[in-house]
Amino acid sequence: MQLYKRYCRETVDPAGRLQSMELVYPPDFNFGYDVVDVLARETPTDRALVWRGSEDRERTVSFEEMSRLSNQAAHVFLSAGIGRGDRVMVALKRHLSYWFVAVALHKIGAVLIPVPHMLTREDFAYRMACAQVSAVVCTPQNGVPQRVQEAVEDTGLPCRLFTVEQEWPDFQNLTQAMEGQPSVLARQETRAKDPMLLYFTSGTTGQPKGVVHDFTYPLAHIVTAVFWQQVREGGLHFTVAETGWGKASWGKIYGQWLAGCGVMVYDFDTFDPKQLAGIINRYQVTSFCAPPTVYRYLVKKGVPPMPSLEHASTAGEKLHPEVFRAFRESTGLAVREGYGQTETALLLANFRGIPPEEGAMGVPSPLYQVELHRPDGSLAEVGEIGEVVVRPRKGERPVGVFMEYLGDRQRYQEVWRGGVYHTGDAAWKDEKGTYWFHGRFDDIIKTGGFRVGPFEVEQVLMEHPAVLECSVIGEPDPLRGQAIQAVIVLSPGYAPTREMEQEIRSFANGKMAEYKWIRTIRFVSDLPKTISGKVRKGALRG
Repeated sequence: MQLYKRYCRETVDPAGRLQSMELVYPPDFNFGYDVVDVLARETPTDRALVWRGSEDRERTVSFEEMSRLSNQAAHVFLSAGIGRGDRVMVALKRHLSYWFVAVALHKIGAVLIPVPHMLTREDFAYRMACAQVSAVVCTPQNGVPQRVQEAVEDTGLPCRLFTVEQEWPDFQNLTQAMEGQPSVLARQETRAKDPMLLYFTSGTTGQPKGVVHDFTYPLAHIVTAVFWQQVREGGLHFTVAETGWGKASWGKIYGQWLAGCGVMVYDFDTFDPKQLAGIINRYQVTSFCAPPTVYRYLVKKGVPPMPSLEHASTAGEKLHPEVFRAFRESTGLAVREGYGQTETALLLANFRGIPPEEGAMGVPSPLYQVELHRPDGSLAEVGEIGEVVVRPRKGERPVGVFMEYLGDRQRYQEVWRGGVYHTGDAAWKDEKGTYWFHGRFDDIIKTGGFRVGPFEVEQVLMEHPAVLECSVIGEPDPLRGQAIQAVIVLSPGYAPTREMEQEIRSFANGKMAEYKWIRTIRFVSDLPKTISGKVRKGALRG
C-alpha cells in the first residue's frame, strides 16, 4: 500500500518526474503509530522485512508482526522508566531487532541514537556523555557489551543496559523480556516537532557533533525512496548500510515502508560482493542502493547477472565514470547518484523520469529550494562554482532538515547564517539545471562509505611519543574513494624509518574503529601553515 500519498500532495509529469510535493501531516505525527500500525491494520500480511543472517538463517517479518514486536519492546522500555524525551543509544549492527527497537522508541517518544557497533570504548563514552543517554541497546557480538560497560563506568551515567538474543552480565535480555508482554500499546503522547532521532556525524575540528531530527523526518524520505531509489509497492529494496549510519534511515525503513515496499536486510560481518549479488538474486530484490565503494568492488570482481534488479542508486561520494559505465554495461542499469547530508534528507538526485547523467549530483528535490552561493551570499552563475545551500520557503525550517546540533547553538547558527543552510559542499550548475560536485570546503574524509573527521584520528596520533605534529588528509584510493593518510613531523630523536611508520600506524589503528584506520604515513620536516598557525591541508593534498 502506498501510504505515503496520505501525507503529501504531489504533481508528477507523464514521464514520472516529480514536479512538486507538499507534505501534510497532523501535529502529532508519529511513524510508529501512523505508518507501521496503519500498515499492520490495512495490509497485515505484507512483508516489512526480509532478513538474512549468517548460517543460512532467514526470516520474513510482516507489518502485523512488526507492529506487535515494537509494542512488546515498547512495554519493556516503559517498564524500565524510559519514555518521552529520553535518549537511547542503539548499536545493533544489522540485527533484525533494530527495526522493532527503533519503532518502539518512536512510539514512546524516546530519542533514538543509532551508532556503529565498531566504536571503541572512548567513542561510546564520548557519545554517551554528550547525549546523557538513559539506556543502551546493543548487540551481544564483537565485544560490544564489554566496551559499553567500560564506557558507562567512564561516564558514571545511570544507564539501563539491554542486549538482544543472548544473556550478558548486567544487561537485560530484551528479546527474553518481550515474551509475554502485551501485543497492543495505548498511543503515547508525542508531537511532530519533538526530537526523534540523533546521529553523531564527523566534523573537521573537534569530536563528532550530534545532529537532531524531529518526528517529521521520515516523511522527507518519501522523495528519497519513491523518486530516487524508485522502490515500488510490493517490491523489495536493499540498501547496503549498517544501522548505525544515517544511510540506514535513507534506505532501510522510512521511505520504503511509506511506499509499501519491503526492506531486504543482509546481516553480514565480512563484505563479499559475490554474496551481495547472491542475496539480490535469491530474494528477487527489485531496487538496490550502496555507496560507491560497493559498486567498485562489484565491478572489479565482475558484475554477475541480476535479472530481478530494476533500479540502482548510490550516494556518499562521487561515483567514478568507469564504474558507472561498467555497471551499466553489465546490468543495463544506470546508477543514479544522489546527494544529501546527515543534517538533511535527499537534496539533489538523478530522479525518476530524468535520464541520469554520468557523475552528476542531479537536480534539486522539489521539497527544497536549493541554490549555489558565492562567498558574499549572492547567487552563482551557470558554470560558476558556489556553495550548495538550502533556502527555507516561507521562512520555515524545511521538513527533513535537522532541528539542532546537540548542545551547540553557536554551531547551528553558523551553518544557518544569512537565513540559509550552508552544506559546506562546492558544486556548479550547467545550463540544464543539473548540479555537478566540485568538492568540500572543509576537510571531511569520505572513505569506503564512511565519514571521518581528521581531528578524530589526529588526537590519537598525538598520543604516540614520536609524533610531534601531524595532519590527517584523504588521498585518492581506487576502491575506497579516499584512504586516510597521516602526515607526521617526528619528535627529536626519532628517525623516519619503515619500522617507525609501522609502529605508529599499529599504535593508532589499535585505538580506533576500523573505518578510521590509517592506510599510509608520510613523514615531513614541517607542516605548511597559515599566518594564524592553521595547517594548510590543501597544500598537503596538493
